[in-house]
Amino acid sequence: MPQPDDTAEILVELHRGPFAESQHRGHAVVVDHAGTILGAWGDPSKIILPRSSSKMIQALPLIESGAADHFGLSQAQLALSCASHNGAKVHTDMVAAWLDHLGLQEADLRCGPQMPDDRAAREDLIKCDCAPDQGHNNCSGKHSGFLTLNKHLGGGSEYIEADHPVQKAVLEAFEDVTGETSAGYGIDGCSAPNFACSLLGLGRAMARYAGANPNGAAREAAMAKLHRAMATHPILVAGEGRACTDLMAAMGGRVAVKTGAEAVFVAIIPEKKIGIALKIEDGGTRASEAMITQLLIGAGVLDAASPVAKRLTHGPITNRRDVETGFIRPVASVRDWRLS
Repeated sequence: MPQPDDTAEILVELHRGPFAESQHRGHAVVVDHAGTILGAWGDPSKIILPRSSSKMIQALPLIESGAADHFGLSQAQLALSCASHNGAKVHTDMVAAWLDHLGLQEADLRCGPQMPDDRAAREDLIKCDCAPDQGHNNCSGKHSGFLTLNKHLGGGSEYIEADHPVQKAVLEAFEDVTGETSAGYGIDGCSAPNFACSLLGLGRAMARYAGANPNGAAREAAMAKLHRAMATHPILVAGEGRACTDLMAAMGGRVAVKTGAEAVFVAIIPEKKIGIALKIEDGGTRASEAMITQLLIGAGVLDAASPVAKRLTHGPITNRRDVETGFIRPVASVRDWRLS
């Protein structure tokens, strides 16, 4: 069995009455555009699988190759290519129209079917006794981007294979923006390879996005386009009630944030030219959401008094009689951190 990581710090606690009932350990790093560490907890050199937090990296070849321009992709479609969406109608309709524009079908996707997280979409499927399809998969926007790139490159149908030209292009971009040779990959929930890096490498990549010049070289311009697309269309990146969407909306399009499975979270903060990356060891989403929210407050880009900030960093825990029994909050070393 995996052993506890001695380098991980306690970052988030769950309180019940006077007791700290549960603790979440993990790692986090704040990096500037020059690669300087501005804040760190745990071990920034920790090797992780970034999971869906790296989708804006996986989307780089879509723009750099010329595929996005060739097929006339909109800013909204670029946002969807970075999404882990809820499978709401706004998401699935866009995926269906995108595939139709490419002359492709749902069967050309390789992400697999998934019951949508969006309540209305889920209830509609249940009412008609219908099965979800691949368009409902939270990664179908990313895969639509992969298919667009693949059509432009003229590759084979199995674009999720690690030796396919699409994934080779993704790996090249990933290693460049993280500044590291990847330690390998795992297969993600959507069947695409997910390349490993250090937490610092992931933070370094986000800082590169934050400092990217929209009028710069191809890679810089692509990074700028992608983080602007995410911040401009938060509902497409996740969905109603999701931390990614709510946090980006609360910051008014100034910052892009993205979650990944197993409690990874990243942020791209252009006005400060900094990136944030974090990983909670036990995979607890409640802790990663609290942590990223507190670091955004410390960076001076999120109002601590905003409803979403209060909900995620000090949200009351209630029982079945709606009695408040406790709360979740980051520990003092995180709450006290401020970007100097």
